[in-house]
Amino acid sequence: NRPTEAVIGEKSGPGPHCPRCLRTVYDAERAIGLNDAWHKSCCCCKECRKPLDASTLSRHEVEIYCKGCYAKHFGPHGYGVGSLAK
Repeated sequence: NRPTEAVIGEKSGPGPHCPRCLRTVYDAERAIGLNDAWHKSCCCCKECRKPLDASTLSRHEVEIYCKGCYAKHFGPHGYGVGSLAK
């Protein structure tokens, strides 16, 4: 028997593909305001899953993060920034 639904992560057709799930992004499900084609449901912080839009996201390589998670993982670290003072 052949599966009737595409396997998650499998490219599912022509057109732009979502950087997160790699499936085809059709106009009706495309997140508005992003340069890349993202599904609305995939357009969330990789870390905390908070929904994002073009004005609230930060990029690191191919992934997107909210401003808080981006600062926590990729921002400056040192005394008083991104760490607990002892």
